[in-house]
Order: sequence, then structure tokens, then C-alpha cells
Amino acid sequence: MSRRRRTIILVLFLLVCVALIWLDHNPIRRERQAQSKTGEQAKALDFEKYHTKTFTVVNIVDGDTIDIDTPDGRYNHTRIRLWGIDTPETKNPQIGVMYFGPQATEFTTKLALGKKVTIYLDEGNRTRGYYGRLLAYVQLSDRRFLNKLLLTEGFAYADLQFRHSFYHKYQQDEESARRQKKGLWQNVTREQLPQWLQTEKPNLLQKLNSH
Repeated sequence: MSRRRRTIILVLFLLVCVALIWLDHNPIRRERQAQSKTGEQAKALDFEKYHTKTFTVVNIVDGDTIDIDTPDGRYNHTRIRLWGIDTPETKNPQIGVMYFGPQATEFTTKLALGKKVTIYLDEGNRTRGYYGRLLAYVQLSDRRFLNKLLLTEGFAYADLQFRHSFYHKYQQDEESARRQKKGLWQNVTREQLPQWLQTEKPNLLQKLNSH
């Protein structure tokens, strides 16, 4: 091997070493690694604290959001957003009270307020939503799940915005309630549907009116 070729190989080797050292000490990469590690640690803590544990429901925010009696960070209670469903809004100042929102809230209140519930997190999925709320399936004392009941009785929509373990099953539950014209499906109009649902299923009311 010629001296020139050996020199080129040595230079290339040194450049690779420098690049590897830079990547290892790159602040952006290190920050991302730290964020990922912190996220996984937080998720593990949520599973340890909440998964399969039983708590008392102390407040109903609306049909798909409840508070349970255990602290969460700086808050006295843990706020839970029911995985996989979306009930009409009642507290959003930008949207106002949506059609069938009060009925959904009343349904959840009757079933859960002051009652013991068991919390299940979604295995392999995130545990927190955009606002830091715990994402969970909530099992009532009679072993029925509140998420599913809200769908099958026509008080909620199957949330198609995020994937979860019961994504397809919840769509089927919603379709069953729609065919039977349960709850909100008896009289809801296109304008009363959530904006995301109008976008995801533009032909939904056509299907509804065909039954």
C-alpha cells in the first residue's frame, strides 16, 4: 500500500472518529435522549401508580373527563380523559355547549360520581394526553367499562384521531348505536357533529339517514 493511500485512510479514520465524538456530545441529540428517557420514566410511574388500581371518582368535568381521588403532581386530584371516545363538549369556551353534551355528562355522573372505579392504561401506548390528563379505560364496580357504555348507549363518538387498543371495536360500538338510533344518533345533524368527525367521516350523516 502506498504512503498516499495510507495517509488518506488515516485521515478518513480520524474524520469518522471526530464525527462520532461530535454526535455523542451533540446537545440536541443528548436533549432528545433525555426527553425520551424522561417520557419513559413518567410512563412507567403512571403504570405503577394507576394501572389496575381502584380509586373514587370525586368530580365529573364532562362526559369523557373525570377526576379521581389521588394527587397528580401539583394537583390534589388526577384528571382522566377516557381513552378512545369523545363526548360532546360542555365546558369549552370556544365551542360552547354542544348537542347532547349535558346528557352525556349526566350519564357519566349517574354511573361514576362518588363510585369506586378501576383504572386501566393502554399497554404499549402513551399514558398522557396533550393537556397532561391521564388516558385510561375506566371500569365500573359492575365490571362494565364506562368508555364502552358511553358509545353503546349513544352518548359518545368513537375517537378516530388517535390509535389505541380498541380502535376498531369502538368504531363497531358506535355504528351499532347509530343503527339503533340511540341517544344523540336519533336527531343529531351534521352541524352538531364535532369538527374532527365531520372531516374524518364526511358521509356520516348520509349513512345515518339511510338506516
